Order: sequence, then C-alpha cells, then structure tokens
Amino acid sequence: MLDRLDPQAPDALLALIRLYAADPREDKIDLGVGVYRTEDGDTPVFAAIKQAEQRLVDDQDSKSYLGPEGDMGFVNALMPYIFGGDPTMGGRISGMQTPGGTGAVRLALALAQKAGVKRIHMGVPSWPNHAQILADLGLELVPFDHANPDGTANSDAVLGAINGAGDDAAVLLHACCHNPTGIDYTADQWGAIAEAFADSGTFPIIDSAYQGLGQGLEEDAAGLRTVLAKVPEAFIAYSCDKNFGQYRDRVGAFYVLAQEKTALDTAFSNANALARACWSMPPDHGGAAVRIILRDTDLTKAWLNELDDMRARMRTVRDALADAGTAGRIDLVPLGTQNGLFAMLPVSKDEVAALRDDHGIYMAGSGRINIAGLTQGNLPKFIAALASVAV
Repeated sequence: MLDRLDPQAPDALLALIRLYAADPREDKIDLGVGVYRTEDGDTPVFAAIKQAEQRLVDDQDSKSYLGPEGDMGFVNALMPYIFGGDPTMGGRISGMQTPGGTGAVRLALALAQKAGVKRIHMGVPSWPNHAQILADLGLELVPFDHANPDGTANSDAVLGAINGAGDDAAVLLHACCHNPTGIDYTADQWGAIAEAFADSGTFPIIDSAYQGLGQGLEEDAAGLRTVLAKVPEAFIAYSCDKNFGQYRDRVGAFYVLAQEKTALDTAFSNANALARACWSMPPDHGGAAVRIILRDTDLTKAWLNELDDMRARMRTVRDALADAGTAGRIDLVPLGTQNGLFAMLPVSKDEVAALRDDHGIYMAGSGRINIAGLTQGNLPKFIAALASVAV
C-alpha cells in the first residue's frame, strides 16, 4: 500500500534549520525560524509562565479528560483582551480551546466549509499553512495582493475581494502583525473593510496570531474589533504561541460571533464534532498556565511587562533598519512602520543563497526575515551584507 504514496517536498524551513546548525561560522545569523529572540539570541520561557506552571505542579490534582471544548476558563479569560470591555458582545461571542492557532484556523475553515463556504479569498503572500489547510480541506483559494510595492497594505484589493466574494465564499484576514510581510491595515482601512463586510454580507474569518507584538494589545485588536462591531457573524482564530511564548505547547482558541446568541449552541455543536474527529481534545497544560496568569493580578502584570519588552526590542530593530535608509537597491525605510516579527525583502533566490553562502545569513527563500533574529550586534553585518548582494 505504501508504494502508492508520492514523495512530498521537504519543509523548506526545516531544511534551513539544519543548514544553519551545520554552519561553523560564529557570526552566522538566523532570520528564518519564526520565534521571538532576545538580544542574546535566546527564546526563553516567560517568567510568568514558569510561575504559573509551578502552580500547576503544586495544585493540579487530575489529568482527566476535559472534552473537545478544552479549558473554558482559559478561553473566557482571553476574551477581554481580544474583544474589549464587552467581551461577549451581549452574549453573541463564545469560544473553545484548540491545539495552537493552527488548530483554530483549521477549525474555522472546516466549520465554514460545513456551513456551505466553497472559496476563501485571502491576501498573498500569507502564512504558508493557510494555503496548505485550504488544500487539505478541498476549499478553493482565491488570492488577492495584500501589499503595494511601496510597503503599504493594498486596500483596493481587499475591498474588491470582500465586495465580490459572493454568498458561498469567505475572506480570511490577519488581525495584526501580518505574516510574512509585517504590513498591517491602517485604522481608516479597517473602517472601510468593516463597512464592506457589512454592506456585502461576506463572511469574515480573522486570524489573530500576534496580538501585542505590533503596537500594543489594544492597538493590535482594534481592527478586529472594528469589523466585529459591524458584522452579524464572524470566526476568529487565536494563538498564544508568540505573545505567551507557548510555541511547542500548542495553545490556541476559536471564537464565533453569531447574530443571535441562540445560534452559538448550534455552531459549537458542529465545531465540537469537527474537533472530536480531528484531535478529540486540545492539550491542557499551556492553556491552563495562561488561565492562571490571566486570573492573577501580579502574574498578569509580569506577563504584560515581558510582552512590552519583546515589542520594544523589535521596534528598536525596525527603527535601526529604517534609519539605515537603503542597503544596495533595497529600501529599508518602510520596515520602520511595519509590525511584528516578520518583514519581506525584495530579494531573489540567488541573492538569498548568496547571503547564506557568502555571509552566513539564513532566511526563507521568499525573502521573509524574522526581525527578532537581528540584534544591535549583528545589524551592521546584515545591512552591509544585504548591500553587497542586492546591487
């Protein structure tokens, strides 16, 4: 039977990790892996998470099943940070825990498909797994350009997609800190997007994977909240991988906004059935740690301080890149106004290879770089190398 399988292309990022690990150069730079790094190059466990985990060790008295909805204390504790002062919007929003943001995206798309959606309009480039999940579900991807050549968001393209989507389609948007470009919609653009959703009746699916890493927790949720205030229904996929440093613990949540609160029971009976068939129930540990943090004033303060430090460091890197002006033909100035972990550089695959082979700088073949891989110590080398290659 196994001889019927076709070989699949290896994950390019995993191959890049292996190449980086095998490189003996002491001044090599890893801009490929999408995790936050400190100025020292570490990806530490949050101190607040460590304290919450210790409480779990001390106090947790069972590892019994929770059910496909997961830890609802975790799900509900996140909601004020995502949705604001009226986190259920009068009882119209509810959620469930998922295995990471990936599980939340998968569940959102599968439930949309079960409700009759056949096509997903999505700005490109996007997180590669978006397209892979769509292909696995058999949903049609209808791409539109996310960004303009000048490093700003293409509002005409997204508005065209929303207005022309049709009844059997949905539009998938990034809430903030766009992956891979770092290019977010402005407040005015979000306002126009919300109006377009409201006027057209197109269904929104919003992926929020980086809240707090852009401009701040409130600022990064503003676009999402603007849309939800205008539409009768929406799906929201949420990840705690980055803003709680829970990468390998797979901590996410899926939320539904319904026109009437009575529709939530039906929506989640279907969502639970899909989850039960896919992963049965989400892993508990990471979500329980987040719940403990968000229910404790001191731990919440500690978490917010750590998140502030992360955001400030990435902003410092972006400012330094923008201050450099240009590197060869590459205009670095727009990177200063973009957000989050990632940015896209207009470099060719040959130039990416030259950066790797000649300078020990590792990045995705698409030109995506992880801003957090840059430090005050290696920034001059990166800018000089880029200038020598991108001529």
